[in-house]
Amino acid sequence: MLLNFFTGFFCVLNSPWDALVPVFAAIVGIALGALLMPVVYRIVKKKKLNDANEQANEIIQDAIAQSKNLHKEAVLASKEEVVKLRAEFDKEVKERRAEVQRGEQRIAQREDNLNKKEDILDKKIESVDQTKENLKKKEDEIERIRTEVASLRDDLMAEIEKVASMTKEEAKNHLIELYKDEAKKDAAKYIREIEASAKEDADRKAKEIVTNAIQRCAVDHSSEITVSVVNLPNDDMKGRIIGREGRNIRALENATGVDLIIDDTPEAVVLSAFDPIRREVARITLEKLIADGRIHPARIEETVEKTRRELDAQIKEAGENAIYESGVFGIHPDLVKILGRLKYRTSYGQNVLKHSLEVSALAGLLAAELGADVAIAKRAGLLHDIGKAVDHEVEGTHISIGVDLAKKYKESQAVIHCIAAHHNDIEPTTIEAVIVQIADAISGARPGARRESLDNYVKRLEKLESIANSYNGVEKSFAIQAGREVRIIVKPEVVDDNATIFMAKEIAKQIESEMEYPGQIKVNVIRETRSVEYAK
Repeated sequence: MLLNFFTGFFCVLNSPWDALVPVFAAIVGIALGALLMPVVYRIVKKKKLNDANEQANEIIQDAIAQSKNLHKEAVLASKEEVVKLRAEFDKEVKERRAEVQRGEQRIAQREDNLNKKEDILDKKIESVDQTKENLKKKEDEIERIRTEVASLRDDLMAEIEKVASMTKEEAKNHLIELYKDEAKKDAAKYIREIEASAKEDADRKAKEIVTNAIQRCAVDHSSEITVSVVNLPNDDMKGRIIGREGRNIRALENATGVDLIIDDTPEAVVLSAFDPIRREVARITLEKLIADGRIHPARIEETVEKTRRELDAQIKEAGENAIYESGVFGIHPDLVKILGRLKYRTSYGQNVLKHSLEVSALAGLLAAELGADVAIAKRAGLLHDIGKAVDHEVEGTHISIGVDLAKKYKESQAVIHCIAAHHNDIEPTTIEAVIVQIADAISGARPGARRESLDNYVKRLEKLESIANSYNGVEKSFAIQAGREVRIIVKPEVVDDNATIFMAKEIAKQIESEMEYPGQIKVNVIRETRSVEYAK
């Protein structure tokens, strides 16, 4: 660049003068510019600095002004907050003051009430004192009368001794005997009146509760009776069932444990066994064999095994259906299967599973009416006869077996007690146990629920009449209404009206202690006096 400058400069020197004047002017201008450039730079820099200072001052002034405005706004906001807090404080003070005033009013009112009560108490104390004084006077009067009565009694006893030639002790014993008979008559009269009133109320309420429970019980009343007779299509089938040299009937009896009785009964075979499950297996097996037509030992064993499996499934299903129908859940699965066995068990002709369902429903309804535990009553009602499902296999009564089963499968103590007490083997100590007893009696005692053999029926009637006839003064006795009532006619010259009450109670207690029967037996003692005269 410098080379270019000097080249140009020498070129200019070689030019004419007129052409050199502008060049020298330019050079002088450039030199002056170079000399004046620092000065101009300083002037411009100073101007920029002044402008920056002025701008900074303006910014500072604006900031000061804004801070003043913010200060004013903050002061105003704080003043408004103070005014607001003061208003809230005044409001709270007023509310507290009003509350204190109300409290003072309540205290003043209580003081007035206390003063009034104190006045009433003072009056009552005065009344009690007056009553005490009156009682004291009456006691003194009674003591005086007592003294006079004692004196008169001594005089009377002395007079009696003179008139009757009796000692004091003899007269005393005579009077005691006299008053004892009168007291017995009065006591019997009062007992009869009280019992009549109590029985009227109790019978009405009990009938209302029991009637409501029975009406609301939806269990089917028809009871299935286990069939032990198999009908045959013809008498020729008997020979096929017996088989060659009796091998078929022996195979069937050995496989099922049931005795087959084939006699002269036309077109029928009788199955005999104490175990209802075995009898049912034998019945179903025999019906299948008759329908199939192939009867031989191998086929018999195969059919019996298949029938057992089917019956086990039916038993389990029956137990599950009973639990679902009764609404009692949480029972051990093994106990459910045992419960299903009751479908093939009868008692006096009544199906025990249906009876258990009915007792469960009745117990639940009665417990609801009486405010007892409905769940325990229904559960105990369903399981109360569970021992009858295995009583052909286990030693003991169905109650003891049922208690053992309930304990084995972890039933509650309340349910176990209900099972143990439902036939009064032990004294019931809970209301649920009594309810299960009542429900069991209702289910077994309703018309058509049970049947019994003619011999047992006649023996029960004879036993009732013999118990009644054993009492002194009984003229005749009659067991009526299928043994549910015994009517006793007494001799009016031997037994009076008051003695009939005691006689009825004693006969009822003896019947309870000596007899077993479903439901209850009414003891009706009748005394009448007839006066007969003939007009001629």
